[in-house]
Amino acid sequence: MGIEPTTSWATTRCSNQLSYAHHTTFALLRKGGRNYRSYLSQTSCKVAQRTHFIFARSSVIFSMRLVSRYIIKELILPFIYSLMVIVLMLFINFFLRAIDRFLGKGLDIFTILEYLFLNLAWIMALAVPMAVLIATLMAFGRLSEDNEINAMRASGISFTSILRPALLFGLFVCLSLTYFNNYVLPEMNFHARLLQGDIHKKRPGLDIEPGHFINSLPDYSMIIRQNNDGLMEDVRIFSKENKEIQTSIYSKTGELKTLDDAIVLMLYDGEIHELDLDDYSNYRRINFERHKIIIPADDLMLARRDTSNRSDREMTIPMMLDKQANYKQRAERVKQRVGRSFKKVIGDSLVPPSLAAAELVMEDYRAAVLNDTNLLPAEQRREERRLKSLERQMNNEYRLIQNYQKNQNKYWVEIHKKFSLPVACILFVLVGAPLGTLTHKGGFMMAISMGFGFFLVYYIFLIGGEEMADRNRVSPLIGMWTPNVILLVIGVYLTLITVRERAPLQFRWPWQKTTVEDASIESS
Repeated sequence: MGIEPTTSWATTRCSNQLSYAHHTTFALLRKGGRNYRSYLSQTSCKVAQRTHFIFARSSVIFSMRLVSRYIIKELILPFIYSLMVIVLMLFINFFLRAIDRFLGKGLDIFTILEYLFLNLAWIMALAVPMAVLIATLMAFGRLSEDNEINAMRASGISFTSILRPALLFGLFVCLSLTYFNNYVLPEMNFHARLLQGDIHKKRPGLDIEPGHFINSLPDYSMIIRQNNDGLMEDVRIFSKENKEIQTSIYSKTGELKTLDDAIVLMLYDGEIHELDLDDYSNYRRINFERHKIIIPADDLMLARRDTSNRSDREMTIPMMLDKQANYKQRAERVKQRVGRSFKKVIGDSLVPPSLAAAELVMEDYRAAVLNDTNLLPAEQRREERRLKSLERQMNNEYRLIQNYQKNQNKYWVEIHKKFSLPVACILFVLVGAPLGTLTHKGGFMMAISMGFGFFLVYYIFLIGGEEMADRNRVSPLIGMWTPNVILLVIGVYLTLITVRERAPLQFRWPWQKTTVEDASIESS
């Protein structure tokens, strides 16, 4: 029975070439204890020796390029496979939650596919960093399991040289994801939100919730007490558009049916109240056993809107910078107004940095007014009224400034997020490569288990930092880049451990003996 090889053809070829190249190069560089330049100057066949050295150096460069291509090739297929699996999992989860939004709406298949396609953007932005981590764990775990990394190291290639092409792969994914997050993702999020709103307004019959007003019906507002499998109880309907006559309809039960060109509202056992708003004496009450309201479907067809209002996740970086400049100008105008108000009341156009500082200034001025014996009691009461008016104004002004600063932080958080998540792709390579090498396992289940664990912890820190930055607890820079700093520390630590070929964690229980103690016990 033959022994199966554990290294691939590319690794074996690189090992042979690198062993010869390194041996030849180092022999020439260190011959006779002299460097290559002095050896070359004292050798008669200079051309032959120079050619021999150039050939050796070219062999090293060629072999390193072969290793780089091989490692990148090992990363591409697991990356694509992991990305497809993660996108499929997230997409199925989203589809199951969103299926109620377009069922019963009479939408064509192309509109449904467009809605699903537009929501793939945020799924891709979330799945790519996770796929990079899983692909790195799979690739380096397999290389370590098949002893290919050991073969490369035996050939003179350091682990940092093996890691370099993987970092270049992470850099390429980082740049691609940065472009995607800044230009593609905002547009797709924007159109997805518009389409979702348009779908929500089309045929609102299935969106009726007991105890909530339904304002999506044209010309009517409706509220019901209970809905028993399509039979509505205690139905109340109020007219919206008619300004001259106010119409109110009450019925004990009702049904809502959708047709191709209309919505039919059937009401049973109720009353209609009509009141002339110009003449309250003109009042009419109508009792009915069955009343039909037909709402034309022209008002409920899917109308595609176009608006310029965007949220922070639907903006590019230049858009958010413009918004920040606008809020900064508004805050400056408020501060100027604060200075003018202080100038008018206390005679000094100062602008305190916070509401607490402003209250301290006003209290000092109040104490000075009360202790001023040159002022008459009427003048003191007048100054007290002006101070109270100034306090109310300062409460409003500084609340407005705080709101503007919060909005600025919101945009800064989103700007940093567009870069911090792509940069995490490089850091996941830095973490995944030594971790996969140390585990010696290249299976998909092993990689996806560790990958989901690391990414879950990273995402919890990212969401926590985002929330704290939005609430002005920390700066956006700290909130969005702290998870990356933690990843960097872990990656550098694991890389150093792998380079030095040590176990990442070494601990001993109190009842366990060290190696020195065991040796002393055996010798005794």
